[in-house]
Amino acid sequence: MSIESRVFKYGDNVDTDVIIPARHLNTSDPAELAKYCMEDIDKSFAGRVQKGDVIVAGENFGCGSSREHAPIAIKASGISCVIASSFARIFYRNSFNIGLPIFECEEASKRIDDGDKISVDFETGIIKNITKAEEYRAQPLPEFMRSIIDADGLLNYIKKQVG
Repeated sequence: MSIESRVFKYGDNVDTDVIIPARHLNTSDPAELAKYCMEDIDKSFAGRVQKGDVIVAGENFGCGSSREHAPIAIKASGISCVIASSFARIFYRNSFNIGLPIFECEEASKRIDDGDKISVDFETGIIKNITKAEEYRAQPLPEFMRSIIDADGLLNYIKKQVG
Protein backbone atom coordinates (compact mmCIF):
# COMPACT_ATOMS: atom_id res chain seq x y z
CA MET A 1 0.00 0.00 0.00
CA SER A 2 1.17 3.52 -0.68
CA ILE A 3 -0.26 6.98 -0.18
CA GLU A 4 0.42 10.38 -1.71
CA SER A 5 -0.55 13.55 0.08
CA ARG A 6 0.26 16.87 1.72
CA VAL A 7 2.31 17.33 4.91
CA PHE A 8 1.55 18.99 8.23
CA LYS A 9 4.94 19.57 9.90
CA TYR A 10 5.58 19.83 13.64
CA GLY A 11 8.68 19.91 15.84
CA ASP A 12 10.15 17.81 18.64
CA ASN A 13 8.38 16.50 21.75
CA VAL A 14 4.81 16.85 20.50
CA ASP A 15 3.04 15.31 23.48
CA THR A 16 -0.31 13.59 23.75
CA ASP A 17 -1.78 16.61 25.58
CA VAL A 18 -1.06 18.74 22.50
CA ILE A 19 -2.34 16.07 20.11
CA ILE A 20 -5.65 15.86 21.99
CA PRO A 21 -6.00 18.29 24.91
CA ALA A 22 -7.21 16.71 28.16
CA ARG A 23 -10.21 19.05 28.30
CA HIS A 24 -11.67 17.11 25.36
CA LEU A 25 -11.26 13.64 26.84
CA ASN A 26 -14.85 13.42 28.05
CA THR A 27 -15.58 11.32 24.96
CA SER A 28 -14.01 8.37 23.21
CA ASP A 29 -15.89 9.03 19.95
CA PRO A 30 -13.24 9.24 17.21
CA ALA A 31 -15.17 11.82 15.16
CA GLU A 32 -15.56 14.07 18.18
CA LEU A 33 -11.87 13.73 19.13
CA ALA A 34 -10.86 14.61 15.55
CA LYS A 35 -12.51 18.03 15.91
CA TYR A 36 -9.91 18.97 18.55
CA CYS A 37 -6.85 17.16 17.17
CA MET A 38 -3.68 19.31 17.36
CA GLU A 39 -5.77 22.23 18.64
CA ASP A 40 -3.16 23.51 21.12
CA ILE A 41 -0.30 23.52 18.60
CA ASP A 42 -2.20 24.33 15.38
CA LYS A 43 -5.68 25.81 15.81
CA SER A 44 -6.36 25.55 12.06
CA PHE A 45 -5.43 21.85 11.77
CA ALA A 46 -8.94 20.37 12.14
CA GLY A 47 -10.33 22.77 9.55
CA ARG A 48 -7.55 22.21 7.00
CA VAL A 49 -6.68 18.51 7.26
CA GLN A 50 -7.94 16.32 4.45
CA LYS A 51 -8.30 12.58 4.27
CA GLY A 52 -4.94 11.05 3.41
CA ASP A 53 -2.75 13.91 4.68
CA VAL A 54 0.45 13.10 6.60
CA ILE A 55 2.00 14.44 9.79
CA VAL A 56 5.78 14.80 9.84
CA ALA A 57 7.46 15.66 13.14
CA GLY A 58 10.77 15.65 14.97
CA GLU A 59 11.93 13.56 17.91
CA ASN A 60 9.82 11.90 20.60
CA PHE A 61 6.43 12.35 18.91
CA GLY A 62 3.56 11.24 21.15
CA CYS A 63 5.39 11.58 24.46
CA GLY A 64 3.39 12.07 27.63
CA SER A 65 0.47 9.96 28.73
CA SER A 66 -0.34 6.47 27.55
CA ARG A 67 -3.87 7.28 26.40
CA GLU A 68 -4.96 5.83 23.07
CA HIS A 69 -7.02 8.96 22.42
CA ALA A 70 -4.03 10.65 20.75
CA PRO A 71 -3.52 8.23 17.83
CA ILE A 72 -7.31 7.78 17.59
CA ALA A 73 -7.76 11.56 17.16
CA ILE A 74 -5.00 11.69 14.54
CA LYS A 75 -6.42 8.78 12.54
CA ALA A 76 -10.01 10.05 12.80
CA SER A 77 -8.91 13.48 11.54
CA GLY A 78 -7.99 11.86 8.23
CA ILE A 79 -4.23 11.54 8.67
CA SER A 80 -3.00 8.47 6.78
CA CYS A 81 0.36 8.10 8.56
CA VAL A 82 2.84 9.87 10.81
CA ILE A 83 6.56 10.16 10.08
CA ALA A 84 8.95 11.31 12.81
CA SER A 85 12.59 11.03 13.86
CA SER A 86 11.40 8.99 16.85
CA PHE A 87 8.24 8.13 18.75
CA ALA A 88 7.45 7.63 22.39
CA ARG A 89 7.23 3.86 22.77
CA ILE A 90 3.68 3.73 24.16
CA PHE A 91 2.44 6.01 21.33
CA TYR A 92 4.23 3.74 18.85
CA ARG A 93 2.41 0.67 20.18
CA ASN A 94 -0.95 2.43 20.54
CA SER A 95 -0.74 3.64 16.94
CA PHE A 96 -0.40 0.16 15.52
CA ASN A 97 -3.03 -1.15 17.94
CA ILE A 98 -5.61 1.22 16.41
CA GLY A 99 -4.34 0.83 12.83
CA LEU A 100 -2.42 4.10 12.36
CA PRO A 101 0.80 3.54 10.38
CA ILE A 102 3.89 5.34 11.64
CA PHE A 103 7.44 5.51 10.31
CA GLU A 104 10.71 6.53 11.94
CA CYS A 105 12.98 8.37 9.52
CA GLU A 106 15.28 11.11 10.75
CA GLU A 107 16.24 12.30 7.26
CA ALA A 108 12.61 12.67 6.18
CA SER A 109 11.82 14.45 9.44
CA LYS A 110 14.56 17.00 8.80
CA ARG A 111 14.13 17.48 5.03
CA ILE A 112 10.33 17.53 4.61
CA ASP A 113 8.62 20.89 5.15
CA ASP A 114 5.07 21.91 5.95
CA GLY A 115 2.93 21.76 2.81
CA ASP A 116 5.31 19.49 0.86
CA LYS A 117 3.66 16.78 -1.21
CA ILE A 118 5.03 13.32 -0.43
CA SER A 119 4.35 9.67 -1.14
CA VAL A 120 4.93 6.82 1.31
CA ASP A 121 5.20 3.16 0.36
CA PHE A 122 4.27 1.09 3.42
CA GLU A 123 5.78 -2.10 2.03
CA THR A 124 9.22 -0.71 1.10
CA GLY A 125 9.48 2.19 3.55
CA ILE A 126 10.38 4.57 0.71
CA ILE A 127 9.26 8.14 1.30
CA LYS A 128 9.40 10.41 -1.74
CA ASN A 129 9.28 14.16 -1.38
CA ILE A 130 7.57 15.07 -4.63
CA THR A 131 7.94 18.79 -3.93
CA LYS A 132 11.75 18.58 -3.59
CA ALA A 133 12.39 15.52 -5.80
CA GLU A 134 14.08 13.70 -2.89
CA GLU A 135 13.80 10.19 -1.53
CA TYR A 136 14.29 8.88 2.03
CA ARG A 137 14.25 5.39 3.50
CA ALA A 138 12.31 4.40 6.57
CA GLN A 139 12.19 0.89 7.95
CA PRO A 140 9.45 -0.88 5.97
CA LEU A 141 6.50 -2.16 7.96
CA PRO A 142 6.70 -5.92 8.51
CA GLU A 143 3.94 -7.92 6.86
CA PHE A 144 2.18 -8.72 10.14
CA MET A 145 2.05 -5.00 11.07
CA ARG A 146 0.66 -4.17 7.62
CA SER A 147 -1.96 -6.86 8.26
CA ILE A 148 -2.93 -5.13 11.53
CA ILE A 149 -3.21 -1.79 9.69
CA ASP A 150 -5.21 -3.38 6.84
CA ALA A 151 -7.60 -4.84 9.44
CA ASP A 152 -8.01 -1.34 10.95
CA GLY A 153 -6.35 -2.27 14.24
CA LEU A 154 -5.22 -5.13 16.45
CA LEU A 155 -8.67 -6.09 17.74
CA ASN A 156 -10.06 -6.44 14.22
CA TYR A 157 -6.96 -8.37 13.18
CA ILE A 158 -7.45 -10.82 16.06
CA LYS A 159 -11.15 -11.20 15.26
CA LYS A 160 -10.23 -12.14 11.68
CA GLN A 161 -7.67 -14.67 12.92
CA VAL A 162 -10.02 -16.45 15.29
CA GLY A 163 -13.25 -15.85 13.38
